Amino acid sequence: MTPRTRTFSLAAAAIVALAAVGASGYWLGTSQGSGPTSAGEREILYWHDPMVPDQHFDKPGKSPFMDMELVPRYAGEADASTAVRIDPGVVQNLGVRYAVVERGDVGQKLSVSGTLTYNGRAVAAVQAKQEGFVERSRDRAIGDVVRAGDPIVDLRVPAWTAALAEYLSLRKGADTALVESARARLGMLGVPGEAVNEAERLGSAPATFIVRAPISGALVALDARQGMSIAAGAPIASISGLSPVWLIVAVPQGSLGDIANGASVTAMFPAFPGERFSGKIEAILPSANLANRTVEVRIALPNPDGRLRPGMTGGVDITSDEARQALLVPSGAVIRTGQRTVVIAAQPDGGFEPRDVSLGGAAGERQEIIAGLTEGERVVASGQFLIDSEANLTGVLERLRGSSGAVASDAYESTGKITAVDANGVTIAHAPVAALSWPEMTMAFGWGGQPRDFKVGDEVAFSFRKGGAGYVLMAIRKAGASR
Repeated sequence: MTPRTRTFSLAAAAIVALAAVGASGYWLGTSQGSGPTSAGEREILYWHDPMVPDQHFDKPGKSPFMDMELVPRYAGEADASTAVRIDPGVVQNLGVRYAVVERGDVGQKLSVSGTLTYNGRAVAAVQAKQEGFVERSRDRAIGDVVRAGDPIVDLRVPAWTAALAEYLSLRKGADTALVESARARLGMLGVPGEAVNEAERLGSAPATFIVRAPISGALVALDARQGMSIAAGAPIASISGLSPVWLIVAVPQGSLGDIANGASVTAMFPAFPGERFSGKIEAILPSANLANRTVEVRIALPNPDGRLRPGMTGGVDITSDEARQALLVPSGAVIRTGQRTVVIAAQPDGGFEPRDVSLGGAAGERQEIIAGLTEGERVVASGQFLIDSEANLTGVLERLRGSSGAVASDAYESTGKITAVDANGVTIAHAPVAALSWPEMTMAFGWGGQPRDFKVGDEVAFSFRKGGAGYVLMAIRKAGASR
């Protein structure tokens, strides 16, 4: 065999071997599927784009968001999208205070405050049944407390006087049917029964009629004044009952599941220190207050001696029938951003993690946690970096995230080559950014007020920061140029 022939034979054998390896690799790939696999001893949970860490993929490939390959996420690996490490000295300076997630009783007692109002179910309207005028006002004024049967005004009503005179005349005859008809007509005209009895006793129709209070309570309206003319159906007075009175309290939405109509309550008022008033929940209103996320609850309190007056404020203890066990954290540990409900959980290695949680009922100064935490975990109870919105949460975590474990600056540096330039910014194929766990990739940066005398192909060194929905340049220079 010549050397040339021997060389050709070796090349052919190599090609056959490579084909066999390729076929076996294809068979392994198709037999294992496209789901998460393991690389050596490390199990791959999913692939993701570091720029969009919340989006997970079940196989490797090109990112649909950026010009880069997806990055594997291994089991046991810290999640860079949520884990935060802060220098212990900074933690101390922030005044961070911790609390342990623990089990406790929920629904045993709820303490809220409220205001007394008139009982809206005990209201009486006094009206004129016929035309007339006010002969005497009885010196009544709004706010006066009256008892059932107390006189309010004296009226002259010509129609009543005429009807009574006719009735008395018919009583002298022998036609019983006419007498009964005339008596029934008096009732339809609204003539007070005591006026009819008095006319029968005296044998003459009165010139004035006393209008009396139908119930006991306070005069909340008085429209009839001495000397006034009044029309049929015109209002004379309105009376609101004083026993029971209503105590209106605002109950947090999360505590509604622990109360029910008819539940017993105990109320205390500053006007009567040390004294307790017992009552019952009469109604839970069907709508909630959007401003403070509470629901109004009406409590009926007996008030036989009239000491409880509408407008007074007081505290209420609402006791539920049964207490239940639940996971609890201090209410101050819960951050409500409007879109998320977050608790900052302390990690065993000294880091912090924002944890989305589901809330249950309230237990005094503590809040029930339905999902998101486990018993025994530590959470930040105060000093949560003054986070009060989802935007603040994201921004603070980005600034706190750093490879050294200390508080990092909000500026990052890299180098790369410009691939596109326009009025809005520049696109750079840049080197990895360790502080953000970014691999090599190509992405766009806003100008951020930097000089725009760059062109495609320039090698540059640059610094950037988070800005709005993307990233903007803080400084940019050609590679090798002085800073």
